Amino acid sequence: MTRDLKSLLASPETVLGTWTQIPAPELVDLIGLNGFQFTIVDCEHGPFGIEAAENLARAADAIDIAAAIRVQRNDPADIMKALDAGIRHVVVPNVTTAEEAVRAVAATRFGPHGLRGACPCCRSGGHFIRNWEAYVAAEEARVGAIPLIETTEGFANIEQICATDGLAAIMFGPFDLSVSMGLNGNWRAGEIQRAVNQMVACAIGAGLKVIMPVFSSDAAECQDLIDQWRAAGVSTFVIGSDKILIADAFANWTARLRS
Repeated sequence: MTRDLKSLLASPETVLGTWTQIPAPELVDLIGLNGFQFTIVDCEHGPFGIEAAENLARAADAIDIAAAIRVQRNDPADIMKALDAGIRHVVVPNVTTAEEAVRAVAATRFGPHGLRGACPCCRSGGHFIRNWEAYVAAEEARVGAIPLIETTEGFANIEQICATDGLAAIMFGPFDLSVSMGLNGNWRAGEIQRAVNQMVACAIGAGLKVIMPVFSSDAAECQDLIDQWRAAGVSTFVIGSDKILIADAFANWTARLRS
């Protein structure tokens, strides 16, 4: 395993991660001990902020898996706090335009080319940066913004978003997209699958790596979806979430013991 998401994204092999929505380091241990290669710490929908996220990232470091973070919004302050905490890749929710994607990238870059604030005493630099020039070069080579496209507006602007310089990868949100399209969470609908396929093709055509969420808790359906997306050029997947996988395990156990 490696905790470098950039290397994982470059791998031709199937890479599996999940979402961390429960702020418990023990669960990050379990994620890493049971075969997942990365997790995305979810500050948008999880009931916690950057303080808990930083400790979850420490747990990922300890078990040697990669950690990204989904910030609450496309706000340079949120993105910079995550990067200063040593979480190298930031998933930015609800990106709808190229201008929003540019702003997310700018928050990952120091001046004069970006918006990121400069501090010599943050976790990303070992809490005391002695060589600022070397730190900036290394930091900007290893961090990245990952826009999450999950609305009809984002779908309409996908070509311009994919043309944004400096993106580390791109993600698509089939569940949110189905809500945005008036399909009430039906991410399996043909209209949603066609839209996501179109966006994946656009991203890969632009040379972007794709991270694809797979929500099904049915292992056979999950495998079918992975096979379909692999055929389309995707190799990195976010499977369910800690809540989905735990709830499914509980339900399977109680159903078996009562049958």
